[in-house]
Order: sequence, then C-alpha cells, then structure tokens
Amino acid sequence: MSRTGDTPRDTPAPPAPVTSGGPAAPGGPVPGGAASPPGGAAAPRAPRPRSGRAGAWAELLRLPALFTVPGDALAGAAAAGARPGPRTVLAIGSSLCLYEAGMALNDWADREEDAAERPHRPIPSGRVRPCAALTAACALTGAGLALAAGAGRPALAVATPLAATVWAYDLGLKHTPAGPVAMAAARGLDLLLGAAATAGGTRAAAPSAALLGTHTLAVTAVSRQETRGGSSLVPLAALATTGLLTRLVTRGRPRPPAGRRAAAAPGLPGSTRATDRTRRAAEVLATALGAAYAATAARPYAHATLNPSPELTQRAVGGGIRATVPLQAALAARSGSAVTALLVAALAPAGRSFARRASMRKVSVT
Repeated sequence: MSRTGDTPRDTPAPPAPVTSGGPAAPGGPVPGGAASPPGGAAAPRAPRPRSGRAGAWAELLRLPALFTVPGDALAGAAAAGARPGPRTVLAIGSSLCLYEAGMALNDWADREEDAAERPHRPIPSGRVRPCAALTAACALTGAGLALAAGAGRPALAVATPLAATVWAYDLGLKHTPAGPVAMAAARGLDLLLGAAATAGGTRAAAPSAALLGTHTLAVTAVSRQETRGGSSLVPLAALATTGLLTRLVTRGRPRPPAGRRAAAAPGLPGSTRATDRTRRAAEVLATALGAAYAATAARPYAHATLNPSPELTQRAVGGGIRATVPLQAALAARSGSAVTALLVAALAPAGRSFARRASMRKVSVT
C-alpha cells in the first residue's frame, strides 16, 4: 500500500499517454481550429480541463488500488469473531484515508527521483503541485485518525502506529532493507484496525495479520527491482511464499464466529448439525478462495523467476497486488465468516471494472 500492502508506494507506473485538451503552444493554433491572433501575438492558453486535473489526482492516488483496502478491516473483523458493523465502516474509512495519504506522500517524497526516472507521473509532469500533494497527505492522515477515534480507543490505538508506519516508510524506510518489513507491518496493522474497531481487541486477529503481512512482504520485495530487473531469487522466494500461504489458509480448520460458537453450545438441539454445516461451507469456500489467491499470484511470479526483466517483474508485482483481495477473502472464510468472505471477494471484479473505465486507463494500480 506505499502504505498498506500491499501495495508498494515506490512501484513505477507505466508510461501514460499524453492527455488531450492541454494548453496550446504559444503562437500555435488555438484549440478548436482557430488561427493565432494577428500580429504574431501568442494565442491565449486554453484552461486545463477539469477531467485532466481529476485524472491527475486519480493517478496520484492510484484509485483502482483502493479496492484492496476494505478487505483488511473486514478480514480483521472476521478473525476477531465479530460481525461487521458501524465501527467496522469507520475502520474502513480510516484505512482508505491512511492508504491514500501514503500514496500522495510517496509521490511527494519521490518527486526528484521521479523527475529523472518517471517524468510521466503527476508531480514531475506538472499536473499536480508538490505542495498540494503534501497538503493532501496531511489532511488524509488527520481524517484517517479522526475516523479511527470515532470507532473507539482500541481502533485509535492501532491507527496511530499505522499512520506513523506510513510516514516512516515514505520518508525514510522505503529505500532501506527495512522497507518491505515496514510495508508488511502497515498491512498487518490495517487488518488489526478492523478487529480493534469491531471487537475491541486484536489478539484473535494476530495470525491473520501475520499471514497478510507475509504476503505484502513478498510483493514489496519483488517491487524493489521492477524498474531495472534483477535476480530470479526474489520472485522465486515470493512464489514459495505464495505456496506456503495457500497451504496455511486452506489447511486450517475454519471456526465459526463468536456469536455462532455461543449458539452452538453443547446441549442445544440441532446446534451441532448447524455448526458442522457452517464449518464445512466455510472450509470449502476457504479452499476455493485460497486457490484463487494462488492462481492470481503464482503465475506472474513464475514468469518473473524464469525471466526477471523489468516488464515481467512489474507484472509480478501487479499480480501480487491483485492477489491481496482473494487472500483477504480466504482469511475471512478461514475464520468461519462465509458472508464476509464473499463480500470481500466481490471487491476484486469491482476493482477490475473500475480500472477498465476510460478515465482510469492510464492509472497504475501501484
């Protein structure tokens, strides 16, 4: 997520096509075909269309990647054995704000590097001012902490180190060996935020947070060599990690949420049978979602292992980011919450549909 996730902030976006409708060149034709004013005066500069500014901000904030965020809080609520509620919604809002704060801060911190290596990005291309990006990062961080406070003290106690991790990663840790670890910690804290907001505690959600953080660690490690390519060992390690996580997610026996465990107490007529059906359904769903996770991440990792070129490495990073959603859903199913798992899984096609929209075509998911 530059902040959570999974979603590494320093991943380069693909070159974007030039946006039409920009200002006319001095002395050139005015948009619409009119000739330059007589006397050699420069044609008036056409105002930048609103869609151009909106597109630049959508690119800066990587809006399609937002669909990987709500699953953190939902998986955390499921892992804590609680049903999602209004506090879960506040946790999701906090996660979204902190995620976008990390995106804006990432590009502000990398503006000089991007000017040399990725001039098409919104800040070096002049489509977003650096001060505007920094202001947005500060405002989004404040909004994220305020929403977490609205979800209760336990949620704020998790959101505060999460925000600190986001800023530490973007401003200092990103280009150090601690960068992938910080990114993994941020994604794990994001899941714990959902658990703290919904159930008031995080202990039960710690195993799920560790699994999600491990996936993020692998994706971030691969992303660090995607601009120039590199060794096959990193994507190979990510491929092995994907296999291990798939086994852990699909092998663990799902347990019903806390409310259902209480209803299934010994001695209640029919409770054992209903619990067994629920557990079997969650087990089948966790297996299917675990397979979807493996299929999404493993193939691009394998290609990057065979040929660690920049192009294939970038595809591997994209595959790892997309695999975050089925992993979140599998973790929810593993916790015994089939409904939450299906809700999270539905975010994947929604995100792809949003990214394919005409206005989103040039927006990178990373």
